[in-house]
Amino acid sequence: MYSERAERPDSRQSWVVAAIGAVAMVFTFGTPLSYGIFREPFSDAFGISPLALSGVFAVMLFTFFIGSGLVGVFGARFPARAVLLSCTIATGVIAPSLYVVDSLAGLTVVFAVLGLALGTVFVLVASVVPRWFDRRRGAATGLIFVGNGLGLAVLPPVWQVTISAVGVRQGFLLILSVTTAAFLLAGLVCRRPQWASHSSATAGELLEWLARLGGTRSFQLLFVGMALSFAWYQLLAAYAVDLFAHRGLTAAGASATFGLIGGVSIVSRIGSGYLADTMGSRRAFLASLTSAAAGIALLFVPATAALPAAIALIGLGLGGTATLYIPLLMTVYSPEKDTAIVGLFNVAIGVAALAMPPLGTASVAYTESFTIAVLLTFIASIGGFWAIAVGTAT
Repeated sequence: MYSERAERPDSRQSWVVAAIGAVAMVFTFGTPLSYGIFREPFSDAFGISPLALSGVFAVMLFTFFIGSGLVGVFGARFPARAVLLSCTIATGVIAPSLYVVDSLAGLTVVFAVLGLALGTVFVLVASVVPRWFDRRRGAATGLIFVGNGLGLAVLPPVWQVTISAVGVRQGFLLILSVTTAAFLLAGLVCRRPQWASHSSATAGELLEWLARLGGTRSFQLLFVGMALSFAWYQLLAAYAVDLFAHRGLTAAGASATFGLIGGVSIVSRIGSGYLADTMGSRRAFLASLTSAAAGIALLFVPATAALPAAIALIGLGLGGTATLYIPLLMTVYSPEKDTAIVGLFNVAIGVAALAMPPLGTASVAYTESFTIAVLLTFIASIGGFWAIAVGTAT
């Protein structure tokens, strides 16, 4: 039992932690996925070719997804506050770094550190905040992923406007200073609750745990299933704007239509969280994948009249899968290894994020058609549904 003055699940303090976590989440995915905006102004500012800068941004994405996942796995034994504050310090240190860095190697180090810090904050917040909740875990997870969705929608144009207004170096300093402040607040507030235990396993014990886990069929299915559950969107993002333009929309209209998927997903993140609290995270997650698959299937219809329904269903599916995969994993595995579990599956999602865009682009370029690309996207969504359904059946 909890004493009158003790911390309680689903309390006002729990929601404060979730709200601050949501603010921190705004600054995680939005910046690394703004790399397309960085390429030209950074090339002009540093005299480095766009092709070489693509390698720098690839390193950032690798540390964001894969590096932070490994930090989550092997950092599970450390207090969440200490890890978050370490990320805060790292972000603050590199904020003014472009005033002294002027080489390709230097930029690579800066963006590698940036990707690792942003990704680690994502892993920590996404794994720690849900532990403050019991009955409302789905809704709370939905709230923090609304912050994540807002970052994806807001940060790219903010980067573009800021760099255009004040230049690369000052813009980098300004936005990372705000990011540092948000991370500092999260580091002070987003700790594990008093009643929540966490892993004290050593690196060797964690490796043994990983070896045992990796040998189980359910983990293998879930690892592949989670990768495919996000791979479909990474594939879609590679060709969606071109597909919509091919269907007769203007360039601006095609971009806006693709943006609507993100807009619908922001709304659905809260709704899917409440749905999970009502019907269970497994059923809600699978329903989200079903919605996404149905929307992708509508993309086979050549008429533009089918696009609104496709966009709505895909957006609902994206918001649900993005929100509910962590509550689902927490019902399958012990919450004691919260950051280790989230970090491990972040690696699966990261592999999909790095591999799928080139596949989507190549499939369109090679076939000079969107049919194969849409088919691959549909197969990924169905494959994710099957693997998750079977992997969580028991």
